Amino acid sequence: MATRAIGYPIAFRCGGWSSHGAGSWLTRQWALWSRMLAPLRPLDAPRCRATAWDASWPLQREMTSVRRARRLVTAQLSDWAVGYLSDTAELLVSELVTNALRHTRGPLRLNLRLSHSRLLCEVEDTESACPERIVVDSDAEGGRGIELLDLLADAWGSMRTATGKTMWFELQAEDRPRGTSGGEDGDSVSE
Repeated sequence: MATRAIGYPIAFRCGGWSSHGAGSWLTRQWALWSRMLAPLRPLDAPRCRATAWDASWPLQREMTSVRRARRLVTAQLSDWAVGYLSDTAELLVSELVTNALRHTRGPLRLNLRLSHSRLLCEVEDTESACPERIVVDSDAEGGRGIELLDLLADAWGSMRTATGKTMWFELQAEDRPRGTSGGEDGDSVSE
């Protein structure tokens, strides 16, 4: 059975989609649409579907939230037995939360996820404008956040969401034993 979806020929075989990369295209589209169409949770509440390897906390709009975010990250990474990532994650989360507090309005949320030896850290806010790289003088007190992300994170980026944007970065964790790969089942680890 063959059909045409948005100009791409797609064949359905053996219980899966296949045809010249159409499966990967469909997978990417499904992932994008499922994230956009997921029920919206207000940023002043934890993200839904938390697992043992997924944690989320709302943050208040006050500068003490930067310290709280650093403490939450350090404690969570210690619980997940990847405390050696704490220094880098703490610095980068501190930078993202500080920038969100300075340049946005509305609630914030910090999300951590450990999956397949990758630590994903996200800071969600209600501003849809993405950050811009600026050239700073050597004696300037700020403006180096993107350079820190470039130097310390394995990957980083920004994506627009239905409620604003999410700034994220990834750090590579050492491989864990097979039985602890961060499955979907488990209890939520949150404050």
